[in-house]
Amino acid sequence: MPAFEYQALDTSGRERKGVLEGDTPRQVRQQLRDQGLAPVVVQEVHERASAGGKRRAPLFGRRGISAAALALFARQLATLVRSALPVEESLQAVAQQTEQPRVKAMIMAVRSRVLEGHTLAAGLSDFPQAFPNYFRATIAAGEQSGHLDVVLERLADYAENRQQLGSKFQLALLYPALISAVAILVVTFLLAYVVPQVVQVFENIGQQLPLLTRGLIALSAWVRSYGIALLIVIGIGVAVFNYLLRRPPVLRAWHALLLRLPLIGRLLRGMNAARFARTFSILAASGVPVVEGLRISAAVLSNVPMREAIDDAAARVREGASLRIALGRSGLLPPMMLHLISSGETSGALEVMLDRAAMNQEREMETYMATLLGLFEPLLILVMGGLVLLIVIAILLPIFDLNQLVK
Repeated sequence: MPAFEYQALDTSGRERKGVLEGDTPRQVRQQLRDQGLAPVVVQEVHERASAGGKRRAPLFGRRGISAAALALFARQLATLVRSALPVEESLQAVAQQTEQPRVKAMIMAVRSRVLEGHTLAAGLSDFPQAFPNYFRATIAAGEQSGHLDVVLERLADYAENRQQLGSKFQLALLYPALISAVAILVVTFLLAYVVPQVVQVFENIGQQLPLLTRGLIALSAWVRSYGIALLIVIGIGVAVFNYLLRRPPVLRAWHALLLRLPLIGRLLRGMNAARFARTFSILAASGVPVVEGLRISAAVLSNVPMREAIDDAAARVREGASLRIALGRSGLLPPMMLHLISSGETSGALEVMLDRAAMNQEREMETYMATLLGLFEPLLILVMGGLVLLIVIAILLPIFDLNQLVK
């Protein structure tokens, strides 16, 4: 039975959205009328072709879902499938438990495809923004091998670990970001409002002010005159830069530049390497061929040069090259990871060595990030304190000169 998304109005005129199952849109509209709702739009979720032949996104499926929602979906589905519940019933149970209308609509659409005789992976392929390529490919391999429950368990673990790692990095960056914002606001406030009020005292003393004080007054006047214009220019510059990043050559050059930076480059290489190893490990353990696993793993990388390096390695492995040599050709992956991959390739336990490499790389990145933040936070406080100290000294110097003149 197909799933339909709807928009309807209740008796008070408020808009309601949701998803219902029915044989036809007319039947769904009748269900809505029976509930006291006036249907406005009724659209079959997985039938997204308009009359003109163009694909039309579902009402709730225009965007992907969060990492937390994906992890919860994988865990719930894995638990139900492991309990010997049929896939279509498991999907229905997961859809009933979710509180997000978009996620519920997508799950019900996938269930409709499964009821029509399609595989679970084929149903998930209708929503590529919500369910990544590695997710669908791993499930397809699990369905073919008859071990869907095991594959779903691995995907659930992977999705949860990735979501937790992302949350750790976000929380770690939150405090420095707040300190930086407060520092900028404090210095701007001092230059734009406090300094002009204080320096008015020295305007009629008839003495030349110290160089530091004159520089501070000039900077304060510049901020008051051109501060708003500077913000506008910065905003336009950011918008233009983001627009240029949509072009593949510019994006590749920018990502290559980031990889060459001393501290940021190592962090980006480590994070992408950990993501690659973890994804490749899941795919290899699920029975996905090595070349296909490399191609899918490359797609999850955020850095373009590293993604191209993995794609090139997949082409070389297809031609008969060793996996370790193909991956080490670019020099972007850590040597320890390459050694573990070589050991796994030789011993036939590639998925185990990839999992160990991913675990080591994730721990190393967590330690590296903690070290960077541990150094950055006191350094930022020192810089902020130094700027405030310069402003205070520039204000006090004329006062010291006046005391000497009085003596």
